[in-house]
Amino acid sequence: MRAYFAGGCFWCVTPIYKIYGVDKVVSGYSGGDEVNPKYEAVKAQKTGHRETIMLEYDPKKVSYSQLLEIFLANVDPYDGEGQFIDKGFSYTLAVYYTSDEEKRLAEQSVKALEAEAGKPVYIAVEPFKSFYEAEEYHQDYYLKNPEAFEKEMVESGRKKRK
Repeated sequence: MRAYFAGGCFWCVTPIYKIYGVDKVVSGYSGGDEVNPKYEAVKAQKTGHRETIMLEYDPKKVSYSQLLEIFLANVDPYDGEGQFIDKGFSYTLAVYYTSDEEKRLAEQSVKALEAEAGKPVYIAVEPFKSFYEAEEYHQDYYLKNPEAFEKEMVESGRKKRK
């Protein structure tokens, strides 16, 4: 099965899912209409796409509900401008659903967060249209560039300094 989440910087959210038994995580772009967008255009807010990860998973190992929980635990759902230091539409949050059940679960999660916090949650729940794989240097960035990745995590505010 596949799931699609826009969680801000795709470099930052990729390794999380591998810890929880997801078979494959691919960085890419989703949500917009431009065909085969490139990173610089997405980052410059010119495509209508968000940085998105595609998860390939076995529902016997990890459920869609669990994937949603992992997603919500690793983003700031109250920031409508982007995530941490990354601002702009391409860094805003979204769940791209591929079935009525995924839509129901995502909407239920958003409503529960809003009720719990008593404030708006900025997570778009949208039908999946397309996914374009990001350039190769973005794939598994945390493995290819561990020092730069660590610096990004700290500078972005996603990880506390030691």
